[in-house]
Formats: sequence, C-alpha cells, structure tokens
Amino acid sequence: MSNKQQSTTITLPRGTLDLTYQTNMVVSNRDSEKDDSYQLEDLLGFAQRINPKRAFLFVSKVLGRHIPVAPSTMRHAFTDLANLVPNELPTPILVIGMAETAVGLSAGVHQALQTRYPDAFLLNSTRHAQHDENSDPNGADSLLTTFCEDHSHASQHLIYQSSDSVAQEQLLASKTLIMVDDEASTGNTCVNVVTALRNAGLTQLKQVHLTTLVDWSLDQENTNKQTEGAKPARMADRLTGIEFHRHHLLSGAWQWTDAPNPEPITMPSVDTTAAGSQALGHTGNWGRFPTLDSTEGFDKYLSSFQAAFARFNDQESFNDQKIFEVTQLPKRILVLGSNEFVWLPFLLAEWLEAAAQKPDSDTDAIVKFSALTRSPIALGGAITMMLSFGDNYGLGMTNFAYNVEPSDWDLIVLCVETSSDSVDDLWQNLDNVLVVSPTL
Repeated sequence: MSNKQQSTTITLPRGTLDLTYQTNMVVSNRDSEKDDSYQLEDLLGFAQRINPKRAFLFVSKVLGRHIPVAPSTMRHAFTDLANLVPNELPTPILVIGMAETAVGLSAGVHQALQTRYPDAFLLNSTRHAQHDENSDPNGADSLLTTFCEDHSHASQHLIYQSSDSVAQEQLLASKTLIMVDDEASTGNTCVNVVTALRNAGLTQLKQVHLTTLVDWSLDQENTNKQTEGAKPARMADRLTGIEFHRHHLLSGAWQWTDAPNPEPITMPSVDTTAAGSQALGHTGNWGRFPTLDSTEGFDKYLSSFQAAFARFNDQESFNDQKIFEVTQLPKRILVLGSNEFVWLPFLLAEWLEAAAQKPDSDTDAIVKFSALTRSPIALGGAITMMLSFGDNYGLGMTNFAYNVEPSDWDLIVLCVETSSDSVDDLWQNLDNVLVVSPTL
C-alpha cells in the first residue's frame, strides 16, 4: 500500500526536475509490528551530473556512496528493501547488483534475503576486468556477458561466471532474477541486463524482480500516456515471457526541463573496463563472481585493519578481543570504501559502530561510511564538497570523494583492494588517514 501522491520541483543549474512520487509502506526491521515508510527527504538529495547524457543525479542518503551515512542506517535500508521481496519465489534465485553504486546494496539485500533463500547466489556487474585461477589470464574464459547502462558516465559493464561447474550449472538454471540498484529512472538498464543474461544462457528465467531504493519509472505503467518524448514501453511488455515485479521504498516519475542556453560541459574520461596496472589483493569473493557467502573474506580483512590500526597507534602488539579496551576509538570515524570495493569496508564500519556501542567500550564514537567513486558530479545541491585525486587501480583516471572534509574526522579508514602505496598522495599526506589494504 502506498501513501497519496506528492510533487516537488528541484531547480539545478542546467534545468529543473519535476517529481511526482509516493512513499511505500514497509514493515520496518526496526519494529516488526509497526508499518513504516521512507519520505523523500529521508532517501534523496539532488545534484548535477558532469555528464551530457543526463544533467541530474539522485543522491542517496542511505547508500553510503556520495553522502557519509551511519552503517546502521544503511543496514536498515538494506533489510527493509529485502523484506519487500515476496516469499515462495521460483528457485534457483540470482541476486544481481549494478556496479559501482549498488554493489554494497546488492550484497546487503542478498544477505537479508538468505534468511529465506539460503541458496540464492549473489553476482555483481563490474567495470574492472577480472581473472581467476582457473581461467584465461586475461579473464576471457570467465566472462559470462556484457551489457550497457545507457545514461551512465561509464556505460559498459562486465558480468562473470563461475569456474565451479556446479555453481555455474545453478547460475544458468536461475528461474528468478532479483536485480538490485539504487534507483531506476527508465528501466532500460534492467531490460539490457535481462536480455544479456538470457542470451548468455539463462534461458529458464521465469520472474524478474527490479528491487531499488527508489523507482522513478512508474509512469511507464500509464499506457494512455501519448506525448512527445514519452518514456519507453511498459517493462512487462519489454520482457516477453517473464513475470515482471517491482519493489522499492519510494516510487514516482520525473520530468526534466533544460535551462535556456546551458553552459557546455565536458565529462572526464572514466568509461573503461580495463583491469588497471595495480594488482587486486585477495579479499574473498563478495560478488564479482557468483557466491553464496559474500562475507567470506571479511575476517581476514578485519585482521588487516586491526594490524594497521595497532601500527597507526604505535602499539607493538594487540589482542583481537581487547584491542578497543587497550586503545579507545577516536570520537569521529569515517570508513571509506573505494569504487566497487565497498562491501567488506561496510562490514568493517558496521563492526566499528557495534564496538563503539558496547557497554565496556568506554567511548561514544560516531562511525559513518562513504566511498570513493569514479562518478563525476558538480558542486551544488546535495554535493557540498568534492575532493579529486588519482585512482588507486592504476587506470590513470580521476576519482572523487563527495561531502568529505578530512579535518572533520579524527580517523579516516580508507579501505582499498590494491596495495597501500597505490593510494593517491592526497590521502597519504593526511595524518588522520589509515589505509587498509589486503596482503598482496
């Protein structure tokens, strides 16, 4: 059940965004006996893309990507969204997340869904070419398919298959696809993903569940809408032979109007699926290949953090169970993931938040989470600050951190899947930054 329809207009430098929307009643994981809903201001801010394909950006307040967010707030959103997915779905089930913004969201939704669907696979798209021990060194043997996200700053996506024959057989036999993304604005990406997967061998798909924090494509369901420049045809009509369902915390429709004579913009070159010159460390499988357990690499990564934190505080040794009895947590902690590497860093931030809240922790630390990104966004609106620097993957591209003022934090834990020395000098030269890297 949804609340009544509301509307608002967002004015941005390159035009205006007119929104009509309605909130969705959910059974909140914070109080299972009480219906709850997310309001527009709970979920979104708005900003301007540096992208000629689309001038506006929905900036999530619960995703931990462009705005620092408490891990507990993120976890609530993950679980509330997963709770909207129905029971008794046809199995096998594949949960797929969209790089780079939704790879943490998909893992969180997948983890919550596993209480009901323990055998569901998680698989994320990626823009970083991969290889595994049993595949061609260039990753060619393990690539399942590719697809295009038309409006994105980096449109090409890669999807990898499993080198395990049993897992690959289950993947190809998937009957339900749960596609997780931060938002849907036209539905084109969903159609592109489903089409690519079916062509790659997932021919038994019966149901597709588009599962997003916000869905702005619902005006496609109005089949009487006959206007110039109308949105694409209804999703159900574009996915023949498949039942199509939507799940979201808020839904609506948008209309963009260009400002008169907007200044031309040039988008940075960030559309690459190369591997980069920096080797990726072993962080477990959190979704770039099909997996049942996205947390398998966390214990090792946590140990890497604990060792780095001890050195950061000039401790000669530490006890895993008592480290925060020996060294109190700083007051303000920001954990930063990097590009697609956000799930294990999120789990670390969640672990730190829980440690800070223990009765014997002797601290009242505030922990928040955000991430570095290749997404170019202009200052203004929900983006109050921007840091730009070289990427840590050796791709030679600019990366960004938004709404992060380093001096606001006593400790910034920068989590990377490459070596520590791959991190830009902007971060290396800050005294309050702790770089956590896997052992290469």
